[in-house]
Amino acid sequence: MAEQGLTYASAGVSIDAQEDALKRLKPLLQSTRRPEVLSEVGNFGGLFALGKYEKPVLVSSTDSVGTKLKVAFMTGRHDTVGFDIVAHCGNDILVQGAEPLFFLDYIGISQLQPEVIEQIVSGVATGCREIGCALIGGEIAELSELYTMGEYDLVGTIVGVVEESQLITGSRIAPGDGLIGLGSLGLHTNGFSLARRIVFEVCGYEVNQYVPELGKTVAAELLAQHKSYVKSVLALREHCDIKGIAHITGGGLSDNIIRILPPHCCAKIQRGSWEIPPIFSFLQERGSVDEAEMYHVFNMGIGMVLVLPPNQIEAAIAALQASGESPSLIGEINHDEKGVRII
Repeated sequence: MAEQGLTYASAGVSIDAQEDALKRLKPLLQSTRRPEVLSEVGNFGGLFALGKYEKPVLVSSTDSVGTKLKVAFMTGRHDTVGFDIVAHCGNDILVQGAEPLFFLDYIGISQLQPEVIEQIVSGVATGCREIGCALIGGEIAELSELYTMGEYDLVGTIVGVVEESQLITGSRIAPGDGLIGLGSLGLHTNGFSLARRIVFEVCGYEVNQYVPELGKTVAAELLAQHKSYVKSVLALREHCDIKGIAHITGGGLSDNIIRILPPHCCAKIQRGSWEIPPIFSFLQERGSVDEAEMYHVFNMGIGMVLVLPPNQIEAAIAALQASGESPSLIGEINHDEKGVRII
């Protein structure tokens, strides 16, 4: 009897599973379609016809969900991280005033499970629909020799557009301007290596265990979505002069706000001017984390900071509240050496 020949499947790659996954994904991509999309699912490249702009500037960003994925692996829930990657990338290009146009995702996985891929992309599609962004393509790579069984990596790329005259760069920020902080929903997608160590190693919690101090399970807290600010901030820009925007991700308030400040402008942040979600005090206490380290690693309850002229602060806060945000006046710009001071 002749020995059976090797196949791609026996080497760890299932073409049949890929075809099954793609069939599941097609309606998800279709649900995010915009009129400018010219391509169909399965084309080698996604086609997007740029609308009419006088001087269009394309703004792009690529990011990953990071080790928050470890929590998804533990729970078997994969849709929230799909939403997270869109929200994170969308917020990044929002900083410069861009409207999101289209999104592409990359999933590198140990063994292709169509139902897991469907969950992930379902979350991505939900995130895209929320910000009006078309999911026009991506890549699923079955790489059993690179990823541990049952695990995957999730990366996203977003492209948006803004008129050159409407770019938000921070260059017009001046002493006297106010800082509005927009409330976060928790950790978002940063600081999870430290958070997971505290929760699972120091505290010894199980992923589905209820934590009284948090009022929810570990999974519910750690998988809380990365909030998208795209719709509310783009709407605010229509009637307020937003001089600068900072997305508060890794590095916290200090490392992100300083990126948009011009010379001789110091952002003075007032502690206690916003409500800090319980997860942060929980992590600080249980992990014996120094306060300076907390502010350097986590967003501490502020997911985005807007810089506006002082005479527009009150109107901006009212408009943001009407949009469903939780805005707070958290500080102001002083004339001083460029930097961020949290006092």
